[in-house]
Amino acid sequence: MDKLLARFLEYVSIDTQSDPYSKSTPSTEKQWNLAKKLVLELHQIGMQEVSIDENAYIMATLPSNMEKEVPTIGFISHMDTSPDFSGSRVKPQVVENYNGEDIVLNKAKNIVLSPSYFEDLEQYKGQTLITTDGTTLLGADDKAGVAEIITAMEYLVQHPEIKHGTIRIAFTPDEEIGRGAHKFDVEKFGADWAYTMDGSQIGELEYENFNAASAKIKIEGKSVHPGYAKGKMVSAIGIANEFLGLLPSREVPEHTSGREGFFHVHKLKGEIELAEIELIIRDHDSGHFEARKELLKDITSKLNKKHGDCIHLKIEEQYQNMKEKVEPVFHIVEIAEEAMLSLGIEPIIKPIRGGTDGSQLSFMGLPCPNIFAGGHNFHGKYEYIPLESMEKAVQVIVKICELTAIQIQSNGKRKKS
Repeated sequence: MDKLLARFLEYVSIDTQSDPYSKSTPSTEKQWNLAKKLVLELHQIGMQEVSIDENAYIMATLPSNMEKEVPTIGFISHMDTSPDFSGSRVKPQVVENYNGEDIVLNKAKNIVLSPSYFEDLEQYKGQTLITTDGTTLLGADDKAGVAEIITAMEYLVQHPEIKHGTIRIAFTPDEEIGRGAHKFDVEKFGADWAYTMDGSQIGELEYENFNAASAKIKIEGKSVHPGYAKGKMVSAIGIANEFLGLLPSREVPEHTSGREGFFHVHKLKGEIELAEIELIIRDHDSGHFEARKELLKDITSKLNKKHGDCIHLKIEEQYQNMKEKVEPVFHIVEIAEEAMLSLGIEPIIKPIRGGTDGSQLSFMGLPCPNIFAGGHNFHGKYEYIPLESMEKAVQVIVKICELTAIQIQSNGKRKKS
């Protein structure tokens, strides 16, 4: 545990922001800087079969120290940070023995992390918090998970008295742009199941996530002198506003929670001749998800009839709800839940309002629930993480390895109590 904080601080100082407009893997060259460092570190702590492929996917093995055969399990985190906010020149601040009051992130810019707005801060009074300096994100999503997995593996290497089966770990690029699992070699990884360490607050345990798609809407207009435009001008901006006005106004991220789905317009630009809208579609229920995509198609058809086939809609699937693949092997969730309870952590089992590498990996044949990494307020300047939550995440990883060895028979099924 001694190295956990230093390890995390070093990782977040390396810019690994991914780029959704890049076609390469990884999407940014700078992700290699952290990847190469992690490979070296895995060798140093005693991991075996350490590899990195041409797309910066890292894998490594901690061999079994048991005589009997038990399932091979895995732990996975991603190296990249979100393109939503700057990840360059991250300067983390360490707040020891947090007093429960406002934290001034940046005095010059009057940026304050306040429990009056972010109520979760109140539960961490007396703990050590790592925050931003108010100008960048922190990168706990998901460099906390990376640090926790490596620290847990180092602990197991140094404590051979803890019995465990073969453990595989992996670090991926480009999760933040929905491509983290696209080139993941499940067969090479060779695990029976795995866990992504990519959740938020302490206790989170998730095996449901959104069904997800993206949509791009291109609107072509006709520019005419405004003084003589009647019957001739076609304003792409005006049609874009009309399109957005036909979407349900309350089904947006800021008005939804739990299993409620939404449309989220994250990019809008336009001139008279051309307007472009980019949005994402999210829903836990597959039927509602399909209905959302149909609504976009219906709006497009309706406005094309009105304005003359000037709207072009492109919908791309992103990922599916992993619940379908995890429920048939639900013992893997139960093991994680038991690990948390044994460590005095109250499990928070809830659907992910987002997606992880695990959602795609589950459909690729690797059932993969998600476990907390400990951070809050991801993808922005108010991001923070309690050190104690990271320490607990390390303990959960170790305990899952131990429980799997104890409670799983050689046929891969959980022993009945």
